[in-house]
Amino acid sequence: MTQIGLLSDTHGFLDQSIFAHFDKCDEIWHAGDVGTAQIVDQLRGFKPVRAVFGNIDNPLIRSLIPENQFFDLEGFRIWMTHIGGAPPNYNPAVKRQFKDDLPDIFICGHSHILRVLRDQRLNNMWYLNPGAAGQEGFHKFRTLLRFVLDDGKITKMEVVELGKRGKLQ
Repeated sequence: MTQIGLLSDTHGFLDQSIFAHFDKCDEIWHAGDVGTAQIVDQLRGFKPVRAVFGNIDNPLIRSLIPENQFFDLEGFRIWMTHIGGAPPNYNPAVKRQFKDDLPDIFICGHSHILRVLRDQRLNNMWYLNPGAAGQEGFHKFRTLLRFVLDDGKITKMEVVELGKRGKLQ
């Protein structure tokens, strides 16, 4: 059993309440547009981190984290990238990759739109986008996800609202 804290699109702003929300998590996953190397360092100093870089991330961040993460955990094949699109309109590169290696869980950020759903067209694959945890963008509320992976099952899926964009709690 592995408890996951998932966030994306911090754009250089890390709400300190994230540490309380992810306190019981075993791993933190960041789906891109981190914004600063300090955020990577802060998260890594707190918990094990799996992260990908996004389109706003500079060469230093790109040297610290990859563009894609493919891994197996708790009976799931997982792919995390930043720009992935959304069902049924996935990015063309994502569609090509799906033909070779369809994950059980596909995670992306970029849109700043929180979505958790099953894509029935693609073997009931989980699609997870945690929305945006940072202050930059058009989103109204800053969000993240918490969930548990356990032997091929996702349980305890929770949306955490960090507050309105532009306002700190």
